[in-house]
Amino acid sequence: MNATLHLAPVLPWPWLAGLAAACAAAAGLALLRRARGAWLRLVVFGVVLAALANPRLVVQDRQPLPDVALLVVDDSPSQQVGTRPAETEAALAALRERLAHLPDLEVRVARTGGGEQGTRLFDAVDRALSDVPRRRLAGVVAITDGRVHDVPADGAAALGAPFHTILTGRPDERDRRLTVVRRPGFALVGQSAPLVLRIDDPGIGGTAALEVQVDGIPVFGRTVPLNGDVVVDIPIRHAGANIVELTAEAVPGELSAANNRQVLALPGVRDRLKVLLVSGQPHAGERAWRNLLKSDPSVDLVHFTILRPPEKDDRTPIRELSLITFPVRELFEDKLGDFDLVVFDRYGHRGILTGAYYQALADYVRKGGALLAAVGSEFAGAGGLADTALGEILPGLPGGAAVETPFRPRPTGLGRAHPVTAPLTAGGGDRTWGRWVRQMTVGRSGGQTLLAGADDRPLLLVDRVGAGRVALLLSDSLWLWARGYEGGGPHDELLRRLSHWLMREPDLEEESLTAAVQGGRLEIVRRSLASEVSAIAVTRPDGSAVSGLRPAAAGGGRWVVELPADQPGLWRAADATLQAVAVAGGENPLEMAELVATPDRLRPVAQATGGSITFRSRDGIPDIRRIAPGPVGAGRGWIGLHARGEYAVTGVRDVPLLPGFMLFILFTGGILAAWWREGR
Repeated sequence: MNATLHLAPVLPWPWLAGLAAACAAAAGLALLRRARGAWLRLVVFGVVLAALANPRLVVQDRQPLPDVALLVVDDSPSQQVGTRPAETEAALAALRERLAHLPDLEVRVARTGGGEQGTRLFDAVDRALSDVPRRRLAGVVAITDGRVHDVPADGAAALGAPFHTILTGRPDERDRRLTVVRRPGFALVGQSAPLVLRIDDPGIGGTAALEVQVDGIPVFGRTVPLNGDVVVDIPIRHAGANIVELTAEAVPGELSAANNRQVLALPGVRDRLKVLLVSGQPHAGERAWRNLLKSDPSVDLVHFTILRPPEKDDRTPIRELSLITFPVRELFEDKLGDFDLVVFDRYGHRGILTGAYYQALADYVRKGGALLAAVGSEFAGAGGLADTALGEILPGLPGGAAVETPFRPRPTGLGRAHPVTAPLTAGGGDRTWGRWVRQMTVGRSGGQTLLAGADDRPLLLVDRVGAGRVALLLSDSLWLWARGYEGGGPHDELLRRLSHWLMREPDLEEESLTAAVQGGRLEIVRRSLASEVSAIAVTRPDGSAVSGLRPAAAGGGRWVVELPADQPGLWRAADATLQAVAVAGGENPLEMAELVATPDRLRPVAQATGGSITFRSRDGIPDIRRIAPGPVGAGRGWIGLHARGEYAVTGVRDVPLLPGFMLFILFTGGILAAWWREGR
């Protein structure tokens, strides 16, 4: 209970002050004249003024409130190395036991983990104290390794209470770590990307072994010097993300090997693909090929059209027919290896290219080149491409006259699973395709048939020859789709996917294994043309493995496995022949970059709040004292928590200090006494 004096004047304070001045003047004048009863008049004036001031006694009923002490526990990944988990729990138990013996103290415990932004310890403090007024906060005690990534700029002075830190780990810890200092934003496919990295091992000199893997495949290993920048060239093998894993040699006695490894994704960008398009007999679909290849910004097109075959001699000078002379030797001897794809559109062997050039083309394909032949009636006649050295690598040879009956192209069973044509047929889209009007027949076919035409005859054939690839389109009616005939069809998508498959685009491989982390789940996609696929094994970032995962068929030649990606870092997936990697939660978690316990980051907080920092392994758990609020909150072997003495008001009583009947008696008695004295 607490009582205070309170005035509730009947008149406004200016009026009351004026009346008091008048009463004082009248009483003072009477005193100067030594009038009888002057002192009694002064008493009467005082009673009147006291009555008008209305003094009252305010009595509060108070309930003491306990102060709040917060224990915040760092459960981030850096706190899971070595003996730190056991140290953390032991420190928490000791603090709870000591705080339980202190009166008028409420103890709260908050825990925080580490995410992509590191350890957000002060965010956890704000959440835990969101309903606690700062005037009730006795102090905060943090159990952490000191690797905190959200230290306030003001040193947490706004807490208004001491912030104490109990550090896990040891002051003399050793830890080797690998850091990528500089990396390029992208690199060209087929070239190398320079990485600048360093292996830090403070206080230790010498060298360390470094191993490099790209997409899970070892690239090379070398020895590099410690504590200095090193440049390493990383080969970029394909477009898209190239997952690079760098591993430094671990040493005995270091805290953890987790940060001896760095994982990063280097984007591979293809240089402009070079395509040679040679058009033979003019036809309505000739522009479709040119328009498609010219519209692709990643393609550098060289196009030649044979306007007149050599056997057609009408005595017209060549210079009047050709803008430039057809550069046979430059294209098929000097520059052939520079092209990623060669396309023959309705081209027949008419003496322009010699047999040696066709043989060079066949060898170009076998060594890794790509050939696409779109044929018409010239394919079945004498002098077609099949009569040259290219006949050895084409997936089909002429089988007779052309079929002139209109037909609707449709995917084969294999075509519904092949990455070139499977997306085109999703949801039964092939039922709306328009018809074509001419198809060449083949007597012998090899490779893979993706599209069929009239009477289920092969329409689109693809094959692998040596290290290269070849495709054969047995119709010159594709342009009807581009014109929207009978609804048209996906001509641009078909030709684009076919061209990029021939140029070995990784996303269009028939047999592939890919992994990606999205929405907290690891999705593994196995693409295959087989009717069954083998089981998949997954290795988590912490090294634990899950084997025997059977993918579920998802249609279109795809089998899918999903797992919760509950650990940040590098995930590996592998089956009997293929492997893939994916990164969860960022390439290199900030939390694992540095693991050595340090007081440096939290020292400004301790200085701003009057707190302290101690190593549990060296100093143990300090004593805890209740202290008055002030700038010093810790000493040798002890830490302090403020004793606030806050309370809650549960009731208020307002009691008049001068009751009315008492004022009446004093006023009446004073007047009568003054009258009696003045009458004598």
